[in-house]
Amino acid sequence: MKRFKIFFSLLAGLLAISATLTSCIQDAVSTSAADQPTFSTDTVRMGSLLTLGPSPTSRFIVYNRHDKIMNISDIAFRDDEAGQFRINVDGMSGRRFSNVEIRPNDSIFVFVEATLAENGQDLPVNVLAHIDFRVNGVTSSMPVKASGQDVTRLSGDTRFAADASLSPGKPYLVCDSIVVEEGATLSLPAGTRLLMHDKAEIIVHGTLLVTGSTEKPVEITGDRSGFVAASIPYEVMSGQWGGIRFSPTSTGNEIHQASIRNSEWGIILDHCGGSRQAPALILHNSVVRNTKNYVVEAIHSSLTAVGCELSDASLGILRLVGSEHLVSQSTLANYYLFTAIGGPALQFEHLDPENESVSEPSDDDTLPWMSDTEIHNSIIYGLGPDLSHGDLEGLPVTIVNCLLKSAGSDDFNFINCLWDTDPLFGVSREDYIFDYRLASDSPAIGAGDTDRHYPLADTDMYGDSRLPLPTLGAYQQPR
Repeated sequence: MKRFKIFFSLLAGLLAISATLTSCIQDAVSTSAADQPTFSTDTVRMGSLLTLGPSPTSRFIVYNRHDKIMNISDIAFRDDEAGQFRINVDGMSGRRFSNVEIRPNDSIFVFVEATLAENGQDLPVNVLAHIDFRVNGVTSSMPVKASGQDVTRLSGDTRFAADASLSPGKPYLVCDSIVVEEGATLSLPAGTRLLMHDKAEIIVHGTLLVTGSTEKPVEITGDRSGFVAASIPYEVMSGQWGGIRFSPTSTGNEIHQASIRNSEWGIILDHCGGSRQAPALILHNSVVRNTKNYVVEAIHSSLTAVGCELSDASLGILRLVGSEHLVSQSTLANYYLFTAIGGPALQFEHLDPENESVSEPSDDDTLPWMSDTEIHNSIIYGLGPDLSHGDLEGLPVTIVNCLLKSAGSDDFNFINCLWDTDPLFGVSREDYIFDYRLASDSPAIGAGDTDRHYPLADTDMYGDSRLPLPTLGAYQQPR
């Protein structure tokens, strides 16, 4: 029995020594030049950044795929003399790090931030730096790319009490709101860019004149760039800023060749009045897309929309309450990404879901509740319903030469329409692609007519002529 005890004691000792030796081997620090780190990406792309402001945080992973400890003797930016970039290595912030160890087959995170200096240019200026990792005498480099955009900052409520015009040079960063006072006109010429901060809005009591061009559209969008997470770009995120609101005193508004994106409510016309001959707003060859509520609401305010893409919203695309409206050569499409679509693309407020006619508001009998609306050569399609519930019979609504999602038939209100027809947009929601141009075999190509042709519809926003045979929707040529 004693022999067995001695044997087991010796065996336990040998096993303990073996474990200790194995641990020492595993804990040994590599000195081989062949043992180098690998990275989760080949380049850190920080996107377009506003100068003088902190950037979003980018990150990458550094891997030790070897069986010994890797000692990174030096981590530092090689070519950032101005100190525009900062890094955080394994929880520690700074610009230079020494003797950072990574356990065998383990990894560390590196986070990168930047505050780029002004560059004195109207257009973005590319900036390139490199993070060097020195291991066993060998240097590996991680390129860091960014684009710095100078801006003119508008802080606090910016009020225009007299006629004024913004410039088409470097963009404006609107930190709070722009207010156009009654009697004043604010002009946004071709090439003007407004970058709207969270909750910023444009409130128009007077007149807004936007005169973009095919080559230089006016751009109004959120001030965030890059990616929300992984491969999701900020460009698909709605609700980044408030929207454009026209108050009851606003008249004579025109928006030509503009791109208005990623807002909370898009455009609201609030009791602005007007008529088809003198609408409260002419919206021409413009894109208004990706809003949390409606893209456009015209509440007792006359709207003329020609050659427009109105797309992607949680509650619906176009909501019309009373007044007179004209929609021609436009695309009303809804493939909103982040929530279920809450209502039809085109909504006439006088009809409720039970097909009952809603009475006029008792506190304002002078305003007609029903909308006098003509829609021509347009597309109304998407994931949700295309039209309000209810029967339009006897109402002053005509939808002529339009492509519709609904399965129906022509009558007094619907004339020469393409029913239950897919326009073949270039949309891939899983890839965050929302291209509302048409495929070359779309049934909407050449399906328009010129009986109700309007001069504003002669060319689309790309400058392509619609004559002599218009294609339905906002875009004449296939993608």
